[in-house]
Amino acid sequence: MKTLEALPFDNRFHRLGKPFYSEVQPQGLTAPFLVCASEAAARLIDLDPQEFRRPEFTALFSGNAILPGFQPLAMVYAGHQFGFYNPQLGDGRALLLGEVTTKSGRWDLVLKGAGQTPYSRTGDGRCVLRSCIREFLCSEAMAGLGIPTTRALCVIGGEDPIFRERIEKSATLVRLARSHVRFGSFEYFHYTENDTAVKQLADAVIAEHHPSLSEAKDKYLQFFSAVIKRTASMIAHWQAAGFCHGVMNTDNMSIVGETFDYGPFAFLDDYDPTYVCNRSDEKGRYAFGQQPEIGYTNLSALGLALSAFITEAEIREALAAYAPAYTQAYAALMRKKLGLAHTIKNEASLPEQESDQALCDALLALMDFNGVDYTILFRRLSDYEIDTKASPALRALFLDGESFESWLVKYNRRLKAQALSDAERQAGMKAVNPLYILRNHLAQAAIEKAEQEKDFSEVDKLLKLLTRPFDEQPGMAAYAEAPPSWAKSLPLSCSS
Repeated sequence: MKTLEALPFDNRFHRLGKPFYSEVQPQGLTAPFLVCASEAAARLIDLDPQEFRRPEFTALFSGNAILPGFQPLAMVYAGHQFGFYNPQLGDGRALLLGEVTTKSGRWDLVLKGAGQTPYSRTGDGRCVLRSCIREFLCSEAMAGLGIPTTRALCVIGGEDPIFRERIEKSATLVRLARSHVRFGSFEYFHYTENDTAVKQLADAVIAEHHPSLSEAKDKYLQFFSAVIKRTASMIAHWQAAGFCHGVMNTDNMSIVGETFDYGPFAFLDDYDPTYVCNRSDEKGRYAFGQQPEIGYTNLSALGLALSAFITEAEIREALAAYAPAYTQAYAALMRKKLGLAHTIKNEASLPEQESDQALCDALLALMDFNGVDYTILFRRLSDYEIDTKASPALRALFLDGESFESWLVKYNRRLKAQALSDAERQAGMKAVNPLYILRNHLAQAAIEKAEQEKDFSEVDKLLKLLTRPFDEQPGMAAYAEAPPSWAKSLPLSCSS
């Protein structure tokens, strides 16, 4: 493990030169202090967690100092926001400090909240403590769930007052990612008619993330197809976990298929495909059930941005693979959640040849109608034993218990058709159905304690809990309970 000074930098994006970015020096926080840090994220860049305790760590990641290897820059990009193209975007409050290369690959270090850049428009370039804690916790929670995601190294607090809907505490966050190139990065150069830059950016991403394609004659088509598959897989993971992103603009879509830019996100409480977590999304464009379709829309925008190098027919054909890729990935994840093996024995003897997806869809429809908590249902279902009735705790989740019992008969029949013992199936289901998720009221309680008392113990507790979301942890039963009714409608917005 390394000290801060020993981190090996290889700043490839900086070497692209203009017009891809503007060089900007960070503007530090006043009286900075460490709020939280992730040991797991530190290990990704071979950073010794003992470095968290050094004043140099706080100085560096509050924007008050720089390392010799840092070459801070703000990336330029555009994007479709709520369906409309916005040409004037870019890193308005984030700086790519540098790129660390380790045995596990190359990692961007991005500092959010360190002041204005040429792309800040009317913004102050700052982040508030509230939003930084939310992104920190959700980044690491998503990693704990096995969902493709950027990571969060730390949050540093400051004494600068920041005005959003109210006066809030200032903070910075350090994000780690395989790449910070977005769909909107390509859109910016396409719409400014700079095909040379589109090609240069595509070549750089291909060389870094798809090196086997570098010499292929149709490398841009294959690259686009790879992005389609990664995006389909990422969104399938979202849907299976009950995760709502909230702002699926093309500038928030990662070119490497990582969940990116955590704002007004939420995990489902009651299962509801129409749930909208972002109060700014008045028309419900980014409702939970709409996310797979929006993925396709955003990929179409990326295809257009690459159209100087891929024909229209090739773009259409590549996009046609999205729906099957998503459906296949989602179905596989849901089979695991239901404890269904890929192959079943004695298939010909089954009274009904019901598809696994139909069984899953029927359950989701019941959950929607009955307002059943998504996470709790699948976790309790993990304890089900063949040829028994639903436990009282499981049955109590449904107002219409008879309909659920009817579904359970079909589920029981399907389970009996596979060669797995109850114990094997239950263990497999508990390995994919979390006991703990980052519910909004839990995050809010940690934020309020941090803001009002400068007490970060609840943030630390949630971090430890959410890095092992599938394991029962002593004394943490309250964190696995359904939220109180008032907490199911906490207002969330893009403000940070």
